[in-house]
Amino acid sequence: MTSNFGKGCHLHLIDGSAFIFRAYHALPPLTRKSDGLPIGAVAGFCNMLQKYVEDNAGPDAPTHVAVIFDKGSHTFRNDLYDLYKANREAMPEDLRPQMPLTRQATQAFNIACKELEGFEADDIIATLAVQARDAGGQVTIVSSDKDLMQLVGDGVEMFDAMKNRRIDRDGVFEKFGVGPERVVDVQALAGDSVDNVPGAPGIGVKTAALLINEYGDLETLLDRAEEIKQPKRRQTLLEKREQIELSKKLVQLDEATPLDFTLDDLVVKDPEPEALMAFLAEMEFRTLTKRIADQLGVEAPTIKDAPAKSEAEPQEDIPFDASNYECVRDAEALQPWLGQIRERGWVAVDTETTGLNEMIAGLVGISLCVEPGTACYIPLTHRASATDDLFGSDELAEGQMPLEEALALLKPVLEDPSILKIGQNMKYDAKIFARYGVAVAPIDDTMLMSYAMHGGEHGHGMDTLSERYLDHTPIPIKPLLGSGKSAITFDKVPIDDATAYAAEDADITLRLWQHFKPQLHQVQVTTVYETLERPLVPVLTEMEMHGIKVDRETLSRMSNAFAQKMAGLEAEIHDLAGETFNVGSPAQLGEILFDKMSLPGGKRGKTGKYSTGADILEDLATEHELPRRVLDWRQLSKLKSTYTDALQTHINPDTGRVHTSYSITGANTGRLASTDPNLQNIPVRTEEGRRIREAFVAEPGNVLLSLDYSQIELRILAHIAGIDALKQAFADGLDIHAMTASEMFDVPLDEMTPDIRRQAKAINFGVIYGISGFGLARNLRIPRAEAQGFIDRYFERFPGIRTYMDDTVSFAKEHGYVQTLFGRKIHTTEINAKGPHAGFAKRAAINAPIQGTAADVIRRAMVRMPAAIADLPAKMLLQVHDELLFEVSEDAVDATIEAARDVMEGASDPAVKLDVRLVVDAGKGANWAEAH
Repeated sequence: MTSNFGKGCHLHLIDGSAFIFRAYHALPPLTRKSDGLPIGAVAGFCNMLQKYVEDNAGPDAPTHVAVIFDKGSHTFRNDLYDLYKANREAMPEDLRPQMPLTRQATQAFNIACKELEGFEADDIIATLAVQARDAGGQVTIVSSDKDLMQLVGDGVEMFDAMKNRRIDRDGVFEKFGVGPERVVDVQALAGDSVDNVPGAPGIGVKTAALLINEYGDLETLLDRAEEIKQPKRRQTLLEKREQIELSKKLVQLDEATPLDFTLDDLVVKDPEPEALMAFLAEMEFRTLTKRIADQLGVEAPTIKDAPAKSEAEPQEDIPFDASNYECVRDAEALQPWLGQIRERGWVAVDTETTGLNEMIAGLVGISLCVEPGTACYIPLTHRASATDDLFGSDELAEGQMPLEEALALLKPVLEDPSILKIGQNMKYDAKIFARYGVAVAPIDDTMLMSYAMHGGEHGHGMDTLSERYLDHTPIPIKPLLGSGKSAITFDKVPIDDATAYAAEDADITLRLWQHFKPQLHQVQVTTVYETLERPLVPVLTEMEMHGIKVDRETLSRMSNAFAQKMAGLEAEIHDLAGETFNVGSPAQLGEILFDKMSLPGGKRGKTGKYSTGADILEDLATEHELPRRVLDWRQLSKLKSTYTDALQTHINPDTGRVHTSYSITGANTGRLASTDPNLQNIPVRTEEGRRIREAFVAEPGNVLLSLDYSQIELRILAHIAGIDALKQAFADGLDIHAMTASEMFDVPLDEMTPDIRRQAKAINFGVIYGISGFGLARNLRIPRAEAQGFIDRYFERFPGIRTYMDDTVSFAKEHGYVQTLFGRKIHTTEINAKGPHAGFAKRAAINAPIQGTAADVIRRAMVRMPAAIADLPAKMLLQVHDELLFEVSEDAVDATIEAARDVMEGASDPAVKLDVRLVVDAGKGANWAEAH
């Protein structure tokens, strides 16, 4: 077919990605008022397109034009080198939903919009430029990207629209020191850290240009590398030849990309006013809409302001109506939903499963929502009968998509980096999908958004958020599943009932996202969400799914040993009491302590029985041996029931490992909580408690590696409260507890006894938590007056602590929250309360900035850790307060310690520069006890 493109034609090729990112970074965050959709980058992009149109009108206007975009992240270069562009930072989450809108904007301006799966925009530009040049036309590439400079030459130039500067052969030489035809040779040698092109280590652009100019081209240089006089340079070229040749393939643009359009499809067209006005009005661009309408000589459409809504009102006025929810039963019905998702660039997704344990629960169905009020449910494995009879329970109900078919269709969307997946507690759904071979990314999480904004104010479950912010009570799950012995799993819920329930969950999630997303910026917690909450989800997902090996035989032996020791303690308790009784019975224990032995502090509850809680026994333990022994017995009983017995039931039959689940929102301060089983509260103060960790073991050929922050909260206290004595002690590497004891008790360091140091340690950590003389007396099992004296002397020695406490409480009372050094807001809702809650609220407010900052530090370390150890045979397994536990190949221990320690000790940088250096201790062993 004959082309009309030829001599006299002028093609402009606009680098769409360059326009988008310049627009995104040039303007402050902007949202569409009606629904909170981020549109800042779209606004900037439209302004740039309009300016381009204005600047290229008249006699020198191009005859053909196209905006070229990247489509997806995987190209043929990733097949050549799987680490290509591996260093690139993830796209900002508020930019992601704007990407498809920039395509719509280009089409609204009636400019050709082109992209191609498997190829970068640069390859499309290269192919079009060569085609246009060979046809006798002129080409202007509107970009400043150095990778495109290899195309400059006869008939092809570049134009930097930001600097209003043309780039010809001289401009290329100024940048690379060689002509355009040798740019790829220089790039192959110099590499590119941004795109992770390896190049030749130690050779930069200037050296590469000197070598290419001397030897003519890259191939000649490599063939004659033996002639290079500099030994290191010669060795690099000889040893890294394959790497350099690979680098050239990576930087060389494909000038023969298979296009499904021709140059004739790129002819310049005038904008169609109706389509352009409709798009600009939909985006609510008032100023731009009016300006372009004036230029086109048409009337600008009216853009109405969104009605004002209070924070607790729904984001949308669309009612919840189950009749609008579709049950998607086959591939044909699913296709329109997939099309809507790709068009929008986001989707709210939720899974329904047979249980709450993500490692064993089966996938029952998936719900999707792309706009409020409209959602669908895809049933997959519902059973034909709700009863466990022999004839129905294992048969699938009719009218469902085959599980494998549904996942095959959804997988490209759920894994597409250009489509945002929105969930409520997305970590759960990510683990479910991961077990079925689907790696969901990128994600947004409404639960974590709520936590970032409202930590300490209320819970963050879906029902709570829906009622509070959408004024809607969700369909309850209990009537569907029942309770007690008659309870059923979700796969036995009738499909129609399941559709209403599950689709509503996705609908609620999308509405919460639209409500919360723009608020993150407004309440100044975007950084907290984007750096501390959201990126932790994939990290924890991988940790939890990997799990940790637990030796069942070790647990069984410990359980027997604990039982024997408990029997011995029971005998001692009976001797002290002068009679036998059930030590595990609070009622019988109360009668022994307060009726028979007449110990002080006996109080009867509403039932008439004495209270014998831990706090009461702790008080009595300072005066009598029997309550001490009961506390020891209870400790062993808890260790046996909670750990040595229960842990055996948590060993996954498929993996042979224990898979705890971390709650990101489990504590107001940012500390993670561990459940099913709880591996963070294993007691370590007693020898028996520490022994529990012996059951956590490494696989053969591996070791467990523990990296633990040394006294991180004291270091943060020294920084926040400005305590020079503590800062200096840490700088000098002193034993901080011994130093404190020396300061308080006037005992020289060389005369320090373990008992005095233990008391100082209890005070050091106790003061941070706002401990009272009463509480310290319990911990040390000393008289209350003596404990209060220790605390009083502590404040005298370190007056900055009292100042910090008073200032923090005052701030909390005035603002209703306190903050960590990284900006996390921890709301103190009861700080102005009267009565018994007042003291607790003040202590919590005082501790929160310290504990919260420590929690933020280790979160930052965890987020950075996967990249740091990616090339090592190491896995991060557990996070326990200030410790990270790894499983590492025996021959990679030192390398892992070095990499992980660098991350952990530098975790506060660059956001916060601490006055006190963070220090991380490392230990290794065949089991956790040895490593710690």
